[in-house]
Amino acid sequence: MREEAPLVPSEFGLVAATDGWFTVNVRDAAWMTSEAFGDACIFEGGPVDFGQIGYTLAVLQPGQPNGMYHRELDQEDFLVLSGECLAIIEGQERALKAWDFVHCPPGTEHIFVGAGDGPCVIFMAGARAHRGEQVYTRDETAIRHGAGVETETPRSKEAYAPYPKWRNGPPERMPI
Repeated sequence: MREEAPLVPSEFGLVAATDGWFTVNVRDAAWMTSEAFGDACIFEGGPVDFGQIGYTLAVLQPGQPNGMYHRELDQEDFLVLSGECLAIIEGQERALKAWDFVHCPPGTEHIFVGAGDGPCVIFMAGARAHRGEQVYTRDETAIRHGAGVETETPRSKEAYAPYPKWRNGPPERMPI
């Protein structure tokens, strides 16, 4: 029988202290915020790392990308929970709204940009077999939306070098 993991405070919010099962309210979970890339609730952290699947709840303001346009070797899936966003997938723009689902097989180039007149909340899930093995590719559509690199690179540090670092803690205005 699996034991319940106690939740402990961290500089980001509550995180599991052990590898057991747990429940946490998103308002209390670990959050990071970025002026450039929105807010992100990451359901793992501290001593616990989800080895098979990672989950993030992203909150994007209009015009704000969730990161830099990229592809990776693992499957990723996305569900828009509220608001509107633009998905840039393989250089194509797709307008999304609440309850739209996006599936990206391994190797699919993609990124999301907030749209509409308010925040967009996206539930993101990604496999972890090849964690950290991504390529940030040059794409004119992504660059036009402030979500693309000028020069292709496999290094996150290079792709994100021009932007401020993520900060700890929940967003100032919790959209949920």
